[in-house]
This record gives sequence, structure tokens and C-alpha cells, in this order.
Amino acid sequence: MTLNRREFLTAAAGGALLAKSGTGLARPNKPVPPKALGMLYDATLCIGCKACVVGCRVANGTPPETPVSLPIWDAPRDLSARTFNVIKLYRHGTGEQKDRATDGYAFIKRNCPHCVDANCVSVCPVSAMRKDSVTGIVTHHPDVCIGCRYCIFACPFNAPKYELHDAFGEITKCQLCNHRLKQGKLPGCVEACPTGANIFGMRAALLEEARYRLSRKPGDEYDYPLGTVDSKRRHVKRIPHYQPHIYGEKELGGTQVLYLSGVPFENLGLPTLPERSFASRSEAVQHTIYRYMALPALVFAGLLYTVRRNTNKGSQVSDHDRDNMDEAS
Repeated sequence: MTLNRREFLTAAAGGALLAKSGTGLARPNKPVPPKALGMLYDATLCIGCKACVVGCRVANGTPPETPVSLPIWDAPRDLSARTFNVIKLYRHGTGEQKDRATDGYAFIKRNCPHCVDANCVSVCPVSAMRKDSVTGIVTHHPDVCIGCRYCIFACPFNAPKYELHDAFGEITKCQLCNHRLKQGKLPGCVEACPTGANIFGMRAALLEEARYRLSRKPGDEYDYPLGTVDSKRRHVKRIPHYQPHIYGEKELGGTQVLYLSGVPFENLGLPTLPERSFASRSEAVQHTIYRYMALPALVFAGLLYTVRRNTNKGSQVSDHDRDNMDEAS
């Protein structure tokens, strides 16, 4: 083993450069699954009744989150290990007009958006987070989860949560009521929504529906579907003034939960994100650094050299001290 200090530092710097250059080798975003399912949430149709929150609890068997001051009322403030779906309020100034950014208010529904190129799936070391290759639904499998919580830190939407109240807690999140879909039922939140603010269907059809709404002139009447995107149950409402953007169409490579709103999405707490997925970049860096285990082996070699050098110096000092002791005696 012959590696001097200069060679070791040069190799370490080269490894850092390799990691940095790996960002330029990012793979493309993963494509939308062929039969991707999802939801379209139209904030302009939401009345804040929170029926979707109750429907989610019933569908998943989760207990209510009741405040100490009013223990008879289910009032979750945000997503948690017991709340997979929550309605939040945006309010500005006097809050008199619905779906207005100035002196107005609006509602937003938050749950797992089921990213097309899911970061939580990418970082999970044991494949406890999985994305269905056909439907695209992101599910968590506690039977293989090791509780590292990487998925929590990796999700830009703060969707996965950990059961901190339980000594044997698990990761929980919205799974698009995958168990109900297998029974031919709708997700609990969609089934409970009385206004059609939240509808279910194929992502492609939902995207087409969202684009059609944006193409209509504000004030025109439109038959909004209830339950599913192709439902015959409809109700008439005038087209509002929408933000000219479908949130989730391209963010991080796209999500399967799409959003329409009358106020800017950042006002509703939805993060401003690039089109390139985080997973496509981080995987490129990791795979570059750890390809053939070259860089870890090089670092180990450098550490081994340093330890051996320090050990040899220590033994030489001990021999010198021993000689001095012998002379003194």
C-alpha cells in the first residue's frame, strides 16, 4: 500500500469533482405509467366542509384528532400519522371574496400527490415505498420498512409521516385508497365530496378536463362532474377566474394529483418546484460515486494509510522513549 498524503488528497478531490459532475449526468424523468390513476382538486369548487377528511378517516380507520380545548371536534391542523388528507384555509386581508388573492380566501386539500418520479421511492433503501408500474399509485409496505424515515425528509410535500405516538410506530400516508380501488370503490375523500371539488379518474383524462376548464371563458356555465371525471352526475356552475396553470402537470416530472385554483398556488402552501425530478439528479450522483465501489474503496485506502502511518510514528516514539529510559538507568 503506497499512497502519500498528496495522492490521497488529490484522489479525494477527484471524488468530489466526480460527485459534482454526476449532476450533469442526471437521467431523464420517469414517464407517466400507462394507466396512471389520480385525482383533480379544483379549489374553486371546494367549500371547506371537510367531508373528505371524514371520508378518508372512515375509509382508512384512522381516529380523529381532537384539540384539548374542544375534544368533540375533529380538527387536524396538518397531515399527520393519523390524518392522510386535510383541508387548509388561505385568507388575506378582509377575507371577503372567495378565490381572490387580495382580501379573499380559498381552500386547499393536501394529501400525497403520488409523484410520477417519486423521490420517496427513490431514497427508500429497502423498497418499502413502491410505485405501481401500471397505476402509478405510491404505497408504503410496513412489513419491510426499517424506520429510517428517509422518505419523510425526501418528500417536498411533507406527505409521509411517522407514528411518533406509538413505540412501534410506522410510516403512514395517503395511498389513494388502493384497498378500496381493488373493490371497485372510489377513494374515501372523493366519494364524500359533495361539490365535485375532488374527482377521480385516469390522469390523462383528468389533465384533459383541467385544460378544458382553463380554456373556458370566466362567467360561462359548465356542467362539472361529480365523483369521477366521466361521471354522468353533474352540476352547473359558472367558470371562475383560474390561475393559468395546472399544478402537478410538470412539477418534478408530474404528479398524479392535479390542482386548479383561483389564487396563486404558493399562497395555498404548494411549493414552487422545477420540472426536473429530484430523484433523477440524486440517483445520478449516487450511482456515479458508488459505481464499482471505486470511491468508497479509495477513501478506505486513504484512511488505512493514515492509520498505519500514525501507528508507525507512535511505535517509533515509544522506541525512542525506551532508549532514553535505558540510558538513564
